[in-house]
Parts: sequence; C-alpha cells; structure tokens
Amino acid sequence: MGHRSIYCLVLGALLLSTGALAMAGEADVVAVVVKPDGAPGSFRFDVTVSHEDAGWDHYVDQWEVLSGEDEVLATRVLAHPHVDEQPFTRSLSGVSLPAQIREVTIRARDSVHGYGGKEMSVLLPGG
Repeated sequence: MGHRSIYCLVLGALLLSTGALAMAGEADVVAVVVKPDGAPGSFRFDVTVSHEDAGWDHYVDQWEVLSGEDEVLATRVLAHPHVDEQPFTRSLSGVSLPAQIREVTIRARDSVHGYGGKEMSVLLPGG
C-alpha cells in the first residue's frame, strides 16, 4: 500500500470520528423538578438531560440555572460522560435565589457544541 493510500485511510478515519462526535447533537433538558430546600429562598433542582454522550470527547459537562435576564444563578458541573445512562438526572441543592425571582430557565452544555439544545423554564414553588 502506497503513502497516498495510507494517507487517505487515515484522513477517512479522522473524518468519520469527527462526524460521530458532531452527530451526538446538543444537550437537551427534558425534565426539571424544583423543591424548597431548607431556608426560605433555597431550592433543590433535579434536572434530567438527554444527549448521545460519546465518551470523554463529547459529553454533557454542565447545566445551569438562569434568571429571566439570562444571568447564571447556579451551575452543576458534571464530572464524567453518561454513555450508558440516557437520559440522566443530576441534582443541585442549596441554590439560594433572590425573592423577586419567580421563574428560572435551565440549560445544558456539551463539550463539543456548548449551549444550544432544548432549554426548560419552570416556576419556583411558592412563587
């Protein structure tokens, strides 16, 4: 096999692997449960995210709680891929929010596309 053939095989494999990473798409928030968490104005968020995690090269790496003005109020960092657990739910407790906030939006980020998948807005309990 000549150098040109080997080059074509390597290039093809690289393109296929890059295409597989992009095919996993963006991270979608598919469910959110919010509960009061102790002190007034403190909440627990149980967030379910769907994404075709492809291993360490392409996975959901965090989700955020946003105000109506897109201010980041809380962040849950995800430490590893969830290849065999889809969709998956992770929680964040002790999120203190200002009393005037009645509704928040949750968005998720993946390590390739960043933000851009389905977001979900929820009313806070007691609000």
